[in-house]
Amino acid sequence: MRIGIPKEIKTNENRIACVPAGVEALVSAGHTVFVEKTGGEGSGFSDEQYVAVGAKILNTADEVWKEAEMIIKVKEPIAVEWPRMKKGQTIFTYFHFAADEELTKAHLKSGATCIAYETVELPNGELPLLTPMSEVAGRMATQEGAKYLEKLYGGRGLLLGGVPGVSPAHVVVLGGGIVGINAAKMAAGMGAHVTILDLSLPRLRYLSDVMPANVTLIHSNRHNILEAISTADLVVGGVLIPGAKAPKLIRREDLKLMKKGSVIVDVAIDQGGCVETIKATTHQDPVYVVDDVIHYGVANMPGGVPRTSTLALTNATLPYALTLANKGWKQACKDDRALLLGLNAIDGKVTYKGVAEAFGMEYVSPEKFL
Repeated sequence: MRIGIPKEIKTNENRIACVPAGVEALVSAGHTVFVEKTGGEGSGFSDEQYVAVGAKILNTADEVWKEAEMIIKVKEPIAVEWPRMKKGQTIFTYFHFAADEELTKAHLKSGATCIAYETVELPNGELPLLTPMSEVAGRMATQEGAKYLEKLYGGRGLLLGGVPGVSPAHVVVLGGGIVGINAAKMAAGMGAHVTILDLSLPRLRYLSDVMPANVTLIHSNRHNILEAISTADLVVGGVLIPGAKAPKLIRREDLKLMKKGSVIVDVAIDQGGCVETIKATTHQDPVYVVDDVIHYGVANMPGGVPRTSTLALTNATLPYALTLANKGWKQACKDDRALLLGLNAIDGKVTYKGVAEAFGMEYVSPEKFL
């Protein structure tokens, strides 16, 4: 198969979809891999490293998209990339369609086969291609939240862990999944008082076994959320409904309950955010203030640590990319239900229920295309 790896062009996005070792594996399996010139530089990988493992370097994104039967990316193709997509081409990346109707319609118009990292799902409910970036984003959420609590950035002027004789900050984590557990680990390790809210009692019981004593576990409901955010210095949004819009757990009117200079980091922004007042921001301009509360809504948080993120992402995606390349998407999805659940759009039809429901579009079962 002819595989294209274009340079990521979303604002401040320095990741690349595959490290040289991954390209070497694809080439060794008999595939031709085209990498856009300087595509790996943001993650610390040179063109020479890709050439050394058998990649063909092309000067422009247009050339990469034109040559490729399958495109592997990190982030969803943005508007300037849409004209490059073509009918029958397989695109394997993070899409987060349910948060963006225009993006969804553009991909349906292209006729491409869109396989979304974030909806590839194992029988136990694990999302193996979302997990590594959720781990990074969860840990970064605490790191960034701690920074914006500093007075220089308009925060309350608090050190997350406090010092002897001074109380630590209170960190509230909405959702006890991969993002939540990683955010809580970091915050607890820094000495903060942490509260995690989650709907699942089995999950709360599990977290009770693995979390340190400075983490409190609370069942998530409207009353408990309002009580928690009223004392919070930092709130981390880590809510996920796979492939669908995130529920709005914090409303505009709820901000008046929060402390002046407190911080919200909404990692759910890729799926529309779990805070009503959140909007997507960039690493270059990451925060804004609503009702004296600092909002951080960077939609590609792991792009801030591209070396770590690129290595972690390739570890997870490469086995699936190899399967798609070796078998073609139809046979690969027949053989692996996890990949089948990754199918979001085929030949202009929506093939994932969460996306169809988000925009009132017709849903067509992906099995009909196999």
